[in-house]
Order: sequence, then structure tokens, then C-alpha cells
Amino acid sequence: MKTTHSRTGVFSRIGENLYRYTSSGVYYARYRNKGKLIHHSLNTTDREFAKRRLKDEISKLKKVDPSLGKMTFEELLKQYDDSLSRYASKTAATRRSILKIFKETWKHGLDLQLKSISAGQIEIWLGERRANFKNATYNEYARFIRHVFELAVKLRALPSSPAEDIKGLKVETPIRITPTWEQFQKIVAEIRSQKFSDTAKDTADLVEFMGLSGAGTAECANLKGEHIHFASNRITLYRQKTDTGFSIPIFPQLLPFLKRLEEKGNIKQGQNVFRVESPKKALAAACARLGFPGFSPRSLRRCFITRAIELGIDFKTIASWQGHRDGGVLIAKTYSHLRNEHSDAMAQRLKTGGD
Repeated sequence: MKTTHSRTGVFSRIGENLYRYTSSGVYYARYRNKGKLIHHSLNTTDREFAKRRLKDEISKLKKVDPSLGKMTFEELLKQYDDSLSRYASKTAATRRSILKIFKETWKHGLDLQLKSISAGQIEIWLGERRANFKNATYNEYARFIRHVFELAVKLRALPSSPAEDIKGLKVETPIRITPTWEQFQKIVAEIRSQKFSDTAKDTADLVEFMGLSGAGTAECANLKGEHIHFASNRITLYRQKTDTGFSIPIFPQLLPFLKRLEEKGNIKQGQNVFRVESPKKALAAACARLGFPGFSPRSLRRCFITRAIELGIDFKTIASWQGHRDGGVLIAKTYSHLRNEHSDAMAQRLKTGGD
């Protein structure tokens, strides 16, 4: 089949959906999508390259829902905002904060159709933020923009994400300050001793449990009476961020504390075990009064892990107590220096007979 062109050449059919304009040698695509005839240049005179480009183009069409072809950026961002409800409150708040900043700083308009957004526009937007960010903050913004366009692909509004090649930056290793076991005990006593605070004893209970169990703030907030099983010697914890549950033993160091909570009436079916959600302010104030570094709630978890390693407990076991599913890889990577320090200290006990 040959179609006469208005100028000098003709379109010659080369294969299914593929034509070549004889005067220029340029290949063209011609096919129907939902009854509409699509005809455009493939911008190449190389036959094999034209065939691959045509194949990719038609393949992408199958990945897109035609009814969403005109979806705007604003519509996508609304759906992204709605999807954040499945995350932990802190994570959702962080991403909504970035979303707000994005809407205020995106220069191309939110009424722009998704198919018109390019990787270059996204990279420029990220680049404009880069100067004021630490690498970890930049990575949060990069993760946000990747997630937005991953949602567009899942909805079948786009065949592929223009942000898929956005990479994170190497994060500087943070200085993780960790209380010693003795400091932890002094912090608990200091918080509990505050006579003019209505929540001092409840906050001290929360801090003590976190240090004795290695549980985080979110796990403690979700802990109810029925999750503590004295008969089976287990505690069931739930991590909202990853939507996973896991259990830990009732450690010997933890059992007397839990019995005291039970006697106080804190461990009851259907009720939260702890009456405060976060010990952050009380913890900071106690550290200031004691002259300690500004330990955070995360520091209590590190205190537990550090002590466990120093007592010779293996990384895999500690990881299972933290609800990790990597067999101890993350714990080993983060705390391996402690194992080495402990090993070196123990080695010093192997002295020669004459010493």
C-alpha cells in the first residue's frame, strides 16, 4: 500500500504499523488507539531502531488507562495525599509537609497534564532545593517525588515514571549518642522523682519499659494489656510504620517491672498499658538536670541493643527482638564496632603467665 504525500515522497508500508517516507528515509508509526488513528514520525532513518521504538510505544499504550490520559498533576497529588493515611502519623506528617512545599514551589502549574511532565523539570525542582538541604533531607524530597510518580504508574495514568532515575545521596554517618546502663537507670529515677508533675510516674514507666525491652515509642503507643502474656512469657508488639507485628520474650530484667505495672492496674484487657504517648520532653529535661547529653527516645533503644551486644547476645537474635527480618544485617552494620571493642577488651584478659 502506498499513500501519496503532498510534496515529493510517498509513505511505503514496511511492516505492521511501520511506514517509511521515501524522500527522507524517515520512519513513521501508524496505528489506532481506541479507534483514533495515530500517525507520527519516529525520528530515525534506522529501520531496526524504528521497529524497537514502535514496539516500545505500543507496549506503553497497553500500560495506560485511556480514561486517565488527561489526568493533571493536581489530581495525582490529591490521590497521593489520600494514600498517606496508611502510613504512621509521623511519616505521613513529614510527607504532607513536603507536599505542601512542593505545591508552593513547582513553577510549571498544577493543572499540567502528567504526560507533559519531564524528568528534566523534576531534576531542576530538586536541584533548586539542594543548596539548603543536608543529604538526608534531600533524600526525603527525592523519595517523595519518586513515590508520587510511582502512584501514577500504579494507577495506569502513566506508562513509566519520569522520576524513576532520581537517586538519593550518600548520607553522612550520624553521631548516635547512647546512654550507659547506669545513665539510663539515673534518668528513670530522675523523671520519677518530679513531685510537681502529674505525668512524671507514667512517663518514667514508659522510659523504663523502653530501655528494658528495646521497644520504640510507636510500639509502646500500640501496646495493650492483652499483648502481654505472662503465661507464655511473651510480649506482642506492633510497628505501624511497616504494618508488622512481632513478639519478644519477657526478659528477666523486664519481668519485675511488668509485675509492678500489673499491680498498679496498668495491664488490663483492651486498655493501653502506658498513659503517655511520648517521653521526649521529660527525657530531655531529665538529661539537662543530670548534666547528660540530650538523649532521645531512640537512644533508649540503642542502650538496650548496646547492652545486649556487650553481654554477648548475637546480632541475629537481637534483630529478631527488634522486629527486623534481615537476619541481623542492619544491627551488625550499625553496631559492629561495639562487638569489636568488646572483643578487644576481652582479649586483654589473656595475659601471659608471668604477668
